[in-house]
Amino acid sequence: MSSPCRCLVVQHPSLFPLPPPSSSRVRVFSDRTRSLSSISIDPRLRLSQSTWRAPKKKWRLFCFVPQEPSSDGFEYVDNKPIDKPELDRASPVEEQRLIPKLSKAVDRFFRLHNEPWTVPWNADTILQVTLLWIASFWFVGSWIIPCLTHMAGFSKDTLTHRGQAFYSLLTDVAEGLAGIAILHCCLGRFRPLPAGWFRFTMRGDWHLDVGLGCLLFPIVNHLSQLNIDLLPLTSSQPIGVSSIEQSILARDPVAMALYAIVVAVCAPVWEEIVFRGFLLPSLTRYMPIGCSILVSAVAFALAHFNPQRMLPLVFLGVVMGVVFARSRNLLASMVLHSLWNGFVFLDLIR
Repeated sequence: MSSPCRCLVVQHPSLFPLPPPSSSRVRVFSDRTRSLSSISIDPRLRLSQSTWRAPKKKWRLFCFVPQEPSSDGFEYVDNKPIDKPELDRASPVEEQRLIPKLSKAVDRFFRLHNEPWTVPWNADTILQVTLLWIASFWFVGSWIIPCLTHMAGFSKDTLTHRGQAFYSLLTDVAEGLAGIAILHCCLGRFRPLPAGWFRFTMRGDWHLDVGLGCLLFPIVNHLSQLNIDLLPLTSSQPIGVSSIEQSILARDPVAMALYAIVVAVCAPVWEEIVFRGFLLPSLTRYMPIGCSILVSAVAFALAHFNPQRMLPLVFLGVVMGVVFARSRNLLASMVLHSLWNGFVFLDLIR
């Protein structure tokens, strides 16, 4: 902190002769009083002189700043302005240029491909494939597989844990193959399909997108609890134990391995082909990519027929839709879907 400055003001510089080195008093004259007054000063002060001129009267300001005494008691300093060091910071123009650069970098990291897919079919084909897939999912799982099992002399209720796990695997594979067959028949007249449809590749930076998607798994858990709080199970709804939970309680390793294949391999492959591979790109013909992601995520949640899991499934569908839209690679959303199902399955067997 700088030392305080003591100031003397006189009207004419000629009336203020410099004191001798050994003097410790300064005389000041005033036009109004015409009297002589003496002011004691410290000989350790440094005398610095700066000039200020009023529009009517001419006055001079003498500032005395303490410092170590020199050999003659005073040091006379010129009244040149002292240059202050400038702070090392960016100018306003540079700051204005830096903000758009940072914004552009963030947008580049999180941006989606704004170019929609080339969709050769219309809304009728989209609705046809969606309804046929839902119908086949219900028909195969509720009628065809049970009938075939009954014809083979088995009953699902009497199967062992391993038999129920194999039954679940067989049902899931049949449902997935039925969905692929529907896509093949409904889209056959549009072959060859435009570039970018049902793309699988190991190339690209989709691994980073999958990793970022995994960081959002805790949010899915919180949404699951929120959904249960909003739509709790009523007393009229039966609370049963699924076949997967029964196998986990029995600690049957073969049954648990079969269920792991169902939830971590089969389900992600079939569901991603339908919802992210077909439905999401098809909707971009009529709406922006962001809306297509949301609509396909809602359809993905509704297809599970579970109101208590609606919020987490919609959020999970949005995350997988963003990963797919960024990478344009079905393998990325399949891996993320598989990791989520595997995370839930491992949480059950703990």
